[in-house]
Amino acid sequence: MAYLGAAYLWVKAAHLIFVIFLMAGLFMMPRFFVYHQETVPGSPEDQRWIEREGRLLKIILNPSLVLVWVLGLMLMVEIGAWQFGWFHLKLLFVLGLTGYHGWIASYTKKLAKGQRPLGDRQLRLLNEIPGIAAAVIVIAVIVKPF
Repeated sequence: MAYLGAAYLWVKAAHLIFVIFLMAGLFMMPRFFVYHQETVPGSPEDQRWIEREGRLLKIILNPSLVLVWVLGLMLMVEIGAWQFGWFHLKLLFVLGLTGYHGWIASYTKKLAKGQRPLGDRQLRLLNEIPGIAAAVIVIAVIVKPF
């Protein structure tokens, strides 16, 4: 424990807590999209979904993503993670989830403009991405296969 000292376990716990918050939001938002797409653009129900999605993004997803990255980078430096193969796999999937978060933010804006570019089935399939990524990340971090 180089620079975090006794705070290491607290940083690790906070990292995991915010990963859980982030994952919850990443699972929830595409489900919101499925329901939102069923509304008529400009209707009162459409406006309620726009507000819900905006709150989820601003209150849960965005802050969680930032904290996951900050805390994760602190942990990476603390344990010298860059030297481990499992960390490279984790980082690849974390970058993918960060991109997925970006896609969610952009799709939220499209729905707010009344655009409906994807179908329900496509959104349901996209909803599987965070689960697959989480499984790979957990295996990489816990099992450390390489």
